[in-house]
Order: sequence, then structure tokens, then C-alpha cells
Amino acid sequence: MFPSHIHVERRNRLQAQLQSGVLLFLGNDESPMNYADNTYPFRQDSSFLYFFGVDRPGCAALLDLDDGRCTLFADDLTLDDIVWTGRQPSVAELALAGGVAETAPAAALEARLGQLQGRPVQFLPPYRVEHQQKLTRLLGLAPEAQAARASVPLIRAVAELRAIKAPEEVAELERAVDVSVDMHLAAMAMARPGVREAEIAARVTAIALASGGALAYPVIATVHGETLHNHHYENVLQDGQVFLLDAGAESARHYAGDLTSTCPVGAGFSPRQRDLYQVVLATHLAALDQLKPGVPFRAIHLAACRTLAEGLKDLGLMKGDPAEAVAQGAHAMFLPCGLGHMLGLDVHDMENLGEVWVGYEGSPKSTQFGLKSLRLARPLQAGFVLTVEPGIYFIPELFQRWRAEGRFRDFIDYAVLEGYQGENGFRLEENVLITPGGHRILGKARPRTVPEILAARA
Repeated sequence: MFPSHIHVERRNRLQAQLQSGVLLFLGNDESPMNYADNTYPFRQDSSFLYFFGVDRPGCAALLDLDDGRCTLFADDLTLDDIVWTGRQPSVAELALAGGVAETAPAAALEARLGQLQGRPVQFLPPYRVEHQQKLTRLLGLAPEAQAARASVPLIRAVAELRAIKAPEEVAELERAVDVSVDMHLAAMAMARPGVREAEIAARVTAIALASGGALAYPVIATVHGETLHNHHYENVLQDGQVFLLDAGAESARHYAGDLTSTCPVGAGFSPRQRDLYQVVLATHLAALDQLKPGVPFRAIHLAACRTLAEGLKDLGLMKGDPAEAVAQGAHAMFLPCGLGHMLGLDVHDMENLGEVWVGYEGSPKSTQFGLKSLRLARPLQAGFVLTVEPGIYFIPELFQRWRAEGRFRDFIDYAVLEGYQGENGFRLEENVLITPGGHRILGKARPRTVPEILAARA
């Protein structure tokens, strides 16, 4: 939790944007794995953390912008609870730490809402079943109607406030990225023939936990990087393979790091692997060079894709005009996803609010394969923190489908590409703060060039 005045200031800025209304914020509850007392590690709702700072299950808050009344609804632990958990701060102590003057038992929320005499209650889109159940009970809304009834003005106000990272948030993100760098250095040192993916996943998880925080998301530790979100660790690393790690730490205040590294399993990259990685690196550096306020991230994504297509053309995998290939979406054979996304309290920051608001400011998304997966398109602003993560992926099913359909034969040389099947995936990802004059890469230095990667492994 940050000092109380920070949470008060955040709520004041929210009030300045919305002016009027009753705002309901639902915190998260415990989530059982297989029976009630065996739960997954608790993670508080990020917007609840942002505005109230209370990191405990079973909480809700009501903010009346018209009279300035702010109430935290939660129950103190019973003696039976304390036997198992030990003493925890009281609800009053938690509220005080978050700058909230008024508290009430959790059961009092329903009665308070009933006293509003028909005044509408604004809430954010629910993403958990318990949120849907509570909204049904408290507001009489069927679960299937709740997303449409979520307050767009509240969504947009929260998205705009959380998008600009304050100095204390940047410091938390730096801490998370620093630990994430340590995770990647350890993985590079371990990625040797005979080592199991599971061993590397366990090691980087241990580093994240030992920092006092947690994992920001499930670890991707794989020799099959062509599967973008591969959370299986059943393989044993073999000489000649390429190992991909996508892993990040979450700080004690729940801010996320999100890095990806690619390294050879054996003594070095093969000539082909080195060429492919160099194309990814060139794409990455070209994207970084354009990061500054006012530039739409969609334009940076497309420019990076053109750099990627030019590099793949040099290798014989693509042909024709790279700009036209990108315009038509042919490059998505190799990069079927977006260049990056917002980063903050969530690894994909605020995506529960809706990409159309967080990443697009309400503008419609593309329906083109590849481009439709771009999570961030809006013009950049100083204070944004985002990822830049280009890659090259050899996905057999995509190759087979497009070749059979004869898609983009003017831009993809399928005969050459067939010889590359089995090369799997290459990705490079860093976390970047947009500054008034350009950008700054967060965290301590980490290997990204081929010589740096080989030196780190040595």
C-alpha cells in the first residue's frame, strides 16, 4: 500500500473527471482450488488496489461523488479466523491506511444501496463469477446484462487515470523489471542440453518469490516458442534447440514486469537461428526508435512489421513489396500478434476494462488476422508504460492452412518456408516508459544482442 494521501488523491482525480454519481468498487474474494479452505494465492482487483490500497479479500467500497462520502465495506476477522491467520489489521486500520474515513460491515452494503432512492450506481465490467453474483444480489442485474450495463464514463475515467504512471508507480515497475532481469539471467545460464524446462520454470519462480513479490503471470519456459502462450514444461532441452523464456515478477505492491528472452541451448545459435534472431532484434530496435509522445502505437506496430518483412525478404522467406505485404497482412504468418501492450498493476494493464477503451480510446479494432490482436493502438502519452515484443514464429498449422489455401503467394515463398519448419519461435521483449522527450527502457541492463546473450550464458 502506498501512503494514504496517494489513494486520496487518486479518488479526488476520479471525482474531478466524473463530477457526479455513485461508484461501486468490488474487491476480489478468495478463490478455492478444490475445497473452500485450500485457495489460490489471493490477488486483489487492481482498480480496487489503485483507488483504496486495501489488499484483503471480501471488501467493497462505495464512493458518492455528490456528497464526498467514501465507505469501505468489510468484516473484521473472528477469533476462529485469527486462530488460522494470526492477527491482521482491522477494517478500520485498513481504511485509515487508504485514506477512507468510514467503514461498515460487508452486509451493510446492500442496505446502503437501497437508500439511494433510485440514483444509478456505476460499476466496472465484472470479470469474476463472484462479482457477477454480487451485482445480481445488490443491483438486481442478471449476469448476462452486467457487461452492457457497466459505466462507460467510469471505465474511461479509470483507464485514463491508471494509464499515466506516477513516479511512485514507475519505481515499483522498475523493481519488478529488475527482478525479472534476474529471472532471465538465471534461465540463460541454465538453458543447457539435458536440463528440463520444468527446472528452469521452477528457478525463475523461486527468484520472483524470493524478491518478496510473486509471478506477474504464468511462466513460459519452452523450446516450443512458436506457441505464443505455452505453459507446459515437459520437454528436456537438446543441443541445437532455441529456448524461449517469457516471465516477469510482480512487486510486493503488485506492479508487473514482463520480459522475453531467446537463447541457444547449445554453444551458440546456428547460422539460420542467428539470422532469424537478428531480424527480431532489428525489428525491436526500429520500434524503440519511434517511441515518443503523440505517435500512435498502431503506426509503430505497422512500421515494425515492415522492418520484419524486409528482414524476412532478405532471408528469402518473403518476397514482393514489404509495405504491401504488411498492408495485406501477409507478415502475420510470422507475427500473428501485436507488438506490445500496456503494463502496470496488470501485466496486460486494465484489459478487464476492455481493449477498445484502454488501447483504442473507443475506436474500433481491425478484423484483419494479426492486426486484430494488437492490444494497444492509441497515440502514446508521457507516463505510459508498455511492452515492445516483436517475434518470429513458425506455426505448422498456420503454414499448412495458408499454403493449402494459396494465401499471399505473392509475398510468402512457401518452398523456402517449408525448409524452416521446426525452427519454432524467437521473441525479444522489454518494458518501456514513455517520457516527455521520448522513452526510457525500465530496469537494469539485460542481454539482447547475440554477443551479449552468449556472454551471459558463459
